[in-house]
Amino acid sequence: MNELLTWLTEQSGALSGLLWGSPITLMVLLGTGLYLTLRMGFVQLRGFRHATHLVSGKYTDPQHVGEVSHFQALSTALSATVGTGNIAGVATAISLGGPGALFWMWVTAFLGMATKFAECTLSLKFREVSPTGEISGGPMYTLLHGLKMKRTAVLFAVFALIASFGIGNMVQANSVVDGVSYIFPEAREYAWLFGLIMATLVSLVIIGGVKRIARVAAILVPFMALFYIVGSLLVLFNHAADIPAALSTIINSALNVEAVGAAAVGEAIRWGVARGLFSNEAGLGSSPMAHAAARTNEPVREGLVAMLEPFIDTLVICSMTGLVIIVTGSYIDRPDHLVGAALTAHAYSETLGAAGAWVVGGGLTLFAFSTIISWSYYGDRSARFLFGEAAVMPYRVVYSLLVVFGAAVPLQLVWNFADVANILMAVPNLIALILLAGLVKKLKNDYFSRKHIPTR
Repeated sequence: MNELLTWLTEQSGALSGLLWGSPITLMVLLGTGLYLTLRMGFVQLRGFRHATHLVSGKYTDPQHVGEVSHFQALSTALSATVGTGNIAGVATAISLGGPGALFWMWVTAFLGMATKFAECTLSLKFREVSPTGEISGGPMYTLLHGLKMKRTAVLFAVFALIASFGIGNMVQANSVVDGVSYIFPEAREYAWLFGLIMATLVSLVIIGGVKRIARVAAILVPFMALFYIVGSLLVLFNHAADIPAALSTIINSALNVEAVGAAAVGEAIRWGVARGLFSNEAGLGSSPMAHAAARTNEPVREGLVAMLEPFIDTLVICSMTGLVIIVTGSYIDRPDHLVGAALTAHAYSETLGAAGAWVVGGGLTLFAFSTIISWSYYGDRSARFLFGEAAVMPYRVVYSLLVVFGAAVPLQLVWNFADVANILMAVPNLIALILLAGLVKKLKNDYFSRKHIPTR
């Protein structure tokens, strides 16, 4: 049995690495973002200011259909995307791809804003509203109602359901224990207890559905983002004189073939794009399920709100992590064991000492916990689509129980399968985005043609 598990872990890891590391995969995801950026007329620039107004509640209409506000929908989606990728993923990208990887993460975020706009606009356009006012939406409903592709819609829901148990649940629970262990090293010995506490907290939140998830996320996301950003700014303030040189290093490593060599630039592109897409999930089809519940009858409005997700996740939070690692020089001549979150913790501790462990450990704990509660909603919408409303509550119970298991057991095999399912979610979603790009453009043009809507 152990030999079989070892073999499955190796093979699934190879498949995961092939899919996430493949130039074809990255080109398709990035290429879709570029296509949508051009097709939508750089909506991420023209609509950014209006998006911030929408989040602030300036255009809220209480008579519109929906379960949560624009801000709550954004917070729910952000609580799923702001996770281990913002701490461990950035460090991995820089350690393997060099400082230039951060530049390519910025590129994926900019293009990913257009992708988020399109996929979340469609999720509002084709969502379902039950007689009780409960909303279901996402790429499976876009495929079903927008393109009449039922089998492809089912495929997406299956992959999303698998991913929710893996990347959204068990591996995140394990990451929470990892985060606590940075602060209290003996915590690993009590992993089952932490898992039980987490499962209780998770169940109290998710059994209340998207409204309770959104209320918790609206409190948790600003707090955890502020906590991590303040810690990062303390480090950067202490290295303020090194920031211009760090930015120069990032640009040179990303673009200057003569200075660093073609191979180094290639690795920067590969790891920057891969980790950037993994972090903000643009094109994977997960966050449209959260945004579909927003209280608005204007699909474009929620698409604009969704654009802010890659901006906050990657251009703000990932940049903080990356700049700290680069200005402290922690990625240079690092020991082999310092990769991922360990490298990030080392970088913060270089300046903040023991407090650095609190910043990284606390951030990792909060980011991972928030991901667990938000991914439960993605999974229960997928379960509802596949098996009906009766499947939702059993799904939530099983999801909560698996948190205990995930906290205490090494999960490389589960992580591998979840990674594969995660990237396979993108295939049906990208089909919908390409085929319905014309509709999204029409909706956008109609919305911005109204005199009371600002265009920039």
